[in-house]
Amino acid sequence: MSLSDPSHGLAFDPLRLAARPLAVKAAFVLAGTLVLALASQIAVPMVPVPITMQTFAVTMIGALYGWRLGALTVLAWLGEAMLGLPVLANGSGGLAPFAGPTAGYLVSFPVIAALAGWLSERGWTGDRVVASFVAHFSANLLCLAIGGLYLASLLSTEKAWALGVAPFILGAVLKSALAAAALKGMRIYAGRTRLD
Repeated sequence: MSLSDPSHGLAFDPLRLAARPLAVKAAFVLAGTLVLALASQIAVPMVPVPITMQTFAVTMIGALYGWRLGALTVLAWLGEAMLGLPVLANGSGGLAPFAGPTAGYLVSFPVIAALAGWLSERGWTGDRVVASFVAHFSANLLCLAIGGLYLASLLSTEKAWALGVAPFILGAVLKSALAAAALKGMRIYAGRTRLD
């Protein structure tokens, strides 16, 4: 196995991105930032942190793109936000979200995309629904931990738990289950198309 060819040995690469040319990967990064921007607008307003589909999209991009390209895609999306594009929750952008109560969650996103992607590349997805759920749920919990720690530095630990962690645990469970089911469905669909 060559170190320069990452396509060998990957347990899950449904989009076959590891073997695609750089221009195709760049197009996927751009498409991924669009998906992230759209998922960010699906929100339930809460204070100080809204519930969005961002973490679902972040972990799915990690799982589908792999840990390197997934993290790069999330970093590109955060870069768009820093430049002022309205790609974050509630159409926000600029530097303010990176200094406010959501900063810890935003910083965690490339890390959780990488975690979900790394675990998926090692087979924690597709047919292994429980492992897929655990991979996504672990990434979601890491996001809540990093975001909650930062929020605690702005508020108290109790307020950070009550406002920035506890209300999001059920959502993390549901989004992780949805991700595992979607990836299982992709595996089933891919198997059927190979038989046709």
